[in-house]
Amino acid sequence: MPDPKRIKVIVPIPMDEVGVAARAEQLPADFVREGFKPEFVAVPWGAALGDSYHDTMLMDWTVFQAGIKAEEEGYAGVLIDTVSDSGMRALRSCLTIPVVGPGEAAFAAAMMLGKKFTVLTMWPEWFPLYEKTLTEYGWWERVASLRSIETRPDVTELLAGKEEIIFDKLKAEATAAMEEDGADVIVLGSTTMHQSAQYLDDNLPIPVLNPGQVAYKFLETLLELGLTHSKKAFPAPEVPKDDDIRKGWY
Repeated sequence: MPDPKRIKVIVPIPMDEVGVAARAEQLPADFVREGFKPEFVAVPWGAALGDSYHDTMLMDWTVFQAGIKAEEEGYAGVLIDTVSDSGMRALRSCLTIPVVGPGEAAFAAAMMLGKKFTVLTMWPEWFPLYEKTLTEYGWWERVASLRSIETRPDVTELLAGKEEIIFDKLKAEATAAMEEDGADVIVLGSTTMHQSAQYLDDNLPIPVLNPGQVAYKFLETLLELGLTHSKKAFPAPEVPKDDDIRKGWY
C-alpha cells in the first residue's frame, strides 16, 4: 500500500545532491501541509538545459523512466519539477496515482485568476516548451504573450547570487507584459525561478504564480480529496513495456 501522503518530485535534469536540494527549497517545511512528504529525485541521465527539441525529448523520456515505478515504490502521487510537464501524460497512462505538472496546474490557475496570462521565463530557448504544452492543452486564447529576459539559466544553482540583476529584469519584462500585451496574470516559466516569485508578487499589481508551488498544492488537494486522473482520458497500454523501459537507463 502506498503512503497516502508521500510524493515523488522528479527533477528532469541530472544533478548532484546540492543541486537537488536547491530545487527542493521551493517547498519549504512550513509550506508543506502536515504529514505530507515530498521527496525530490533527479533523473540519473538526460538533458542539460531543456534548450532544444533534443533536450525536450530527453526530458520526456527520462522523467517517464523515473516515474514509472513510483506507484510500486509506495508513492501516493507524482509531481514533475518542470513547467514543460515532461512525461506527464505518458505517466498518467501507466499509473493510477495522480501525476501533476506545473505547466498545466499554473496555467489553469492563471485562467481562474485573470483573463490573459503571460509566461515569463529566462531565455527564448525555452519558448518551444510552452508552445508544446499550450498547443496540446488548447489554451492559446488565454495567453497574452511569452516573454523572456534573455538570460542563460543555471538549472542547479538557480538565481542564487544574481538576485539583484535578475529580479529587476523580470520586473521590467512583467511590467511590459501588462502594459503592452494586456497580461493580468504572470506565470513564471520555470520552477528554477522560484526564488524570484515573492519579490515579483510584492512589486507587481497583478498575481504572480510560482508554478512548482501551485502544482504541489494542487497535488496535495487531489490526494486529500481521493481524486486522480481519468483512465478514460489516459488509458493504460494494452501491452505495457515496463521491463524494457526500466532497462533503458544509461
